[in-house]
Parts: sequence; structure tokens; C-alpha cells
Amino acid sequence: MERLRDQVEKESRDLSILEAVIDAGPIGIVRLAEETGVPEHKVRYSLRMLEDDGLVEPTPQGAVPAEDIGDRVADINAGIDRLVERLVELEAAIPAAGTAE
Repeated sequence: MERLRDQVEKESRDLSILEAVIDAGPIGIVRLAEETGVPEHKVRYSLRMLEDDGLVEPTPQGAVPAEDIGDRVADINAGIDRLVERLVELEAAIPAAGTAE
């Protein structure tokens, strides 16, 4: 569970960086760190992951959202909805402590 929690925290950080890029792009690492409260080295890592996923593009002025960011955000939201549904299913499948005897 700890590994899953850590991954969710990383994804949360990536999404906060993406939101800042969408709202203020082009935006650089230092300003992203200031606006999000995320350390610069983690901002740099998140930007690299977001770029690899095709969500942001680097420019000399800073990161900007991908041209089709609206569609991509819709896909992210749909994926999150599916994950929530699956987690609810998993939670329901966990046996109650009193019945595990």
C-alpha cells in the first residue's frame, strides 16, 4: 500500500505542475517551484514525465501545454474515474476483520 500511496503522491505533484503550466505557460522551473511549493528538482522531474507523456512541450521561454491538452485532460479525468471505481471494488472485496477466522 505504501508504494501505491507514493505513486499517487507523485501523480498528484505531476498534475499540480501540469495545472500551473496550463494556467501560466510558458513557465520555467523556478517559477513553477515558487507557485506550487514543489522543490525545483522535483519540478524538473515532473516536467520530464509530463513531456514524455506528451502533455507539455518545452520552449525557450518555459513549458507550455500540448496543443491538444483539453482532450488529454479529459482522458486523464476518465482514467482517474476508472481507477476510483476499481478501488471501490477492491475495498468491497476486502474481508471484514471479524469474518476472516
